[in-house]
Amino acid sequence: MKGLLTIVLLVLSNTFMVIAWYGHLKFAEWKWFNKLGLIAIVLISWFIALFEYAFQVPANKIGFKGNGGPFSLIQLKLLQEVITLVVFAIFTLIFFKTETFRTNHIIAFVFLVLAVYFMFKK
Repeated sequence: MKGLLTIVLLVLSNTFMVIAWYGHLKFAEWKWFNKLGLIAIVLISWFIALFEYAFQVPANKIGFKGNGGPFSLIQLKLLQEVITLVVFAIFTLIFFKTETFRTNHIIAFVFLVLAVYFMFKK
């Protein structure tokens, strides 16, 4: 149960992270947003990132073996990175229609999934 909860929290965290880091590139299409200066955009991104941390910190606390969770620190980090890439890929395909994934992107993703497999292999 702790493992599944950790993964759900990481997905939520990474969703907010991707929006905070890359959302402003899409939001620039809105006239009112495009008029904002860099400082305002950074502040908006920080506000969004607050929700990222609100999910990320509990995910790590619940999921870490040292706190009774199922994952080592290294496993947590690698899991988080793969979730980040999956969330980023979905975000990109939905919101940035001009971006395309090429074969080398897919191969790189397969290697990351293999990295997770080997990280969890005993």
